[in-house]
Amino acid sequence: MFDFFVQLHLTERCNLSCTHCYQEERVMTEMGLPEIDGALRDISDTIGQWSDTYEIPFITSFNVTGGEPLLRKDLPEILQRISAHNFKSYLLTNGVLIKKEDARMLADLPISGVQVSLEGPQAIHETIRGKHSFSSALRGVRHLLDAGIAVTLNITLSEVNEAFFPDMVSLAADLGVRRLGFSRLVPYGRGLSLLQRMLGKEKLKEVYERIFSISVPGIEIVTGDPVAAQLGSETTGYDDDAPASGGCAAGVSGITVLPDGTMTPCRRLGIPIGNIQQDSLRQIWATSPVLDALRDKSAYKGKCRTCKRWSGCRGCRAIAYAYALSRGRNDFLEEDPQCFID
Repeated sequence: MFDFFVQLHLTERCNLSCTHCYQEERVMTEMGLPEIDGALRDISDTIGQWSDTYEIPFITSFNVTGGEPLLRKDLPEILQRISAHNFKSYLLTNGVLIKKEDARMLADLPISGVQVSLEGPQAIHETIRGKHSFSSALRGVRHLLDAGIAVTLNITLSEVNEAFFPDMVSLAADLGVRRLGFSRLVPYGRGLSLLQRMLGKEKLKEVYERIFSISVPGIEIVTGDPVAAQLGSETTGYDDDAPASGGCAAGVSGITVLPDGTMTPCRRLGIPIGNIQQDSLRQIWATSPVLDALRDKSAYKGKCRTCKRWSGCRGCRAIAYAYALSRGRNDFLEEDPQCFID
């Protein structure tokens, strides 16, 4: 079986203005239900064709987010339509707008879970996400848990909050949340203002070692960070010529669809590769020069190009690209500037 995920952004509108947000300040036309239906049909047809061609069953999931997805009044209908294609769906939200009735509504829908962003204890969280956002997000989490919905908390790590990760583990345990995730700051969009607060590679290694040393019964610590996944693993058994098969999902196991239908390799890697309202996902997946480059080890720069772990890692392409842009280089194939793996 092969896992494939779609990050579906329903809106760029948001009720918060987080300092680390990777989104750009812009207004974007939002697809309505008919356009979203068309996109879902195209994705479903593409996955079906892949499965038939390669004789491999695909497990397809949607991360439904924004902006803030609860600002879309047709959110329940969209989630129903995703389920009608037998796709799993997860909702990514800041949690602030979730009232009891919203939690009950979500509990009645075929969703697999909700991720709520929390950045640390109250003072730290509100430094990043704004005044009163902490208590409102916690209230939303409690409503979700009371409705029987699986909740994951997620923290975006930087120098601002890395020291408080153990506090977040305790908070998750106190709330009854069973999963706590983390990702790295991407210095893009508003997040560019925090460029100097990115963790250095040696500090990042120290932070990850500390995180992975935490063991609290009932709490699962998870991440999609390809560099974190390499920590503690051996290089023996790696094939230098193996194709990309794991690690960073961009170009390999996922795609992002923006509110207006624009497709990008990853939401944090803001390079348009087509529009699902006009272009077939199957066509874009097979012919995009950007996706081809992401799958070609010889196109990479720096240590990523020679790394024995390339097929299962490739660094975070979004961070590599954002960091390169901050240095005046428009290159998404540069090495991950925070990689501490030898």
